[in-house]
Amino acid sequence: MQTKTRMNVYFEPGLLKQVEALALRRNVSKSAVIDAAVASFLSEDSAERLEAVFARRMDRLGRQIDCMDQDLAILGETVSLFIRFWLTITPPLPDNAQASARAKGLERFEGFVLALGRRLARGDRFIKEVSRDIPAARATEAESTVGDNNDDDSV
Repeated sequence: MQTKTRMNVYFEPGLLKQVEALALRRNVSKSAVIDAAVASFLSEDSAERLEAVFARRMDRLGRQIDCMDQDLAILGETVSLFIRFWLTITPPLPDNAQASARAKGLERFEGFVLALGRRLARGDRFIKEVSRDIPAARATEAESTVGDNNDDDSV
């Protein structure tokens, strides 16, 4: 078994807090964190390891951005289809009904905002539900429209 030599070092309080936090997160001793940091600093391939770490992080960020891009596209399509549908089916209101419709609209909007707040507080994301349903819906649609050249886009 390899023996270790004790060494007393002084750290800035902020740096020591970071070392302690990392040790708690990784469930290792502070000595192990310091030992790994010094070994990494002194190793000749530290630049290559750092580059590999950055490459992994950049890849992960790229995948996250791709997911956000898809979510944004779904959101844009959802809003545009809703607006098109709403404008198609909603008849204009007479002037004497405008005030009551505005009041009812504000009441409904407040209910919508409350429901949205509850859903976000629970962590529910409608876009994620839709994202999961899209591949299944496309597969079902492809099976049912094989040989059908009907491009009807109606809602």
